[in-house]
Amino acid sequence: MGKDGSGAGVEGSVRAVTPTHLKPPPDRLYGRARGHKLRPRQEVLLDVTLPRLALPETLPDGPLWLEVGFGGGEHAIAQVRANPGATLIACEVFENGICSLLSALVAEGQEAEGPLPPNLRVWTDDARILLRKLPDASLDRLFLMFPDPWPKARHAKRRFVHPAMLPLLARVLKPGAEWRVASDDPTYQAWVRDVMAAQTLFTAPGSATEPATERPTGWPPTRYEAKALRAGRQPLYWTFRRNGAV
Repeated sequence: MGKDGSGAGVEGSVRAVTPTHLKPPPDRLYGRARGHKLRPRQEVLLDVTLPRLALPETLPDGPLWLEVGFGGGEHAIAQVRANPGATLIACEVFENGICSLLSALVAEGQEAEGPLPPNLRVWTDDARILLRKLPDASLDRLFLMFPDPWPKARHAKRRFVHPAMLPLLARVLKPGAEWRVASDDPTYQAWVRDVMAAQTLFTAPGSATEPATERPTGWPPTRYEAKALRAGRQPLYWTFRRNGAV
């Protein structure tokens, strides 16, 4: 799941394709799996370090968090270091992004077999596959930080915030669980407002149309946020909670 906060190439407004009239997303993964050629060290990290972060068949005890599309990995690493009592499953299909996370965990000169955060797991396939495998009410927190906005109207069906995705997310999130969404893309921001205003599975403090305009406490910064701010774009930050008794 790529992350590109740019607003370039917008084709019409978000209301050109309304959430209530949109076809369900096709069951396929879009975007690139690899960018530039990997360096030898990156290949070693993929071969040696990455398998050590694989998700076990039995889910760990304690709070379980999931990040969809971790990009360069800085948000995921900050979360696991700041919250040692929670296990984070970080999802990303883009190999160069996976290598960025691994390189941050295993500094240059360190052995690929060196120590890793015990509360971090990495999923390298489509996040939807994992979500379908997870038991009911298994997640305590979900992160969607600056997802690919798919800004063209004809590509709206590819967005992760999608009416067809909400029942799946509601199934795996515990009642009262938190879902954090951040985006700097105006089309995606309007889309989130429309999608979340038309559903009853999640609520937000205040209103879904009034997200925070400054990064809330406990939200680690990301390179995509920094890129947006340098370009003069305004990120928005939503906190949704799964409805139901806690």
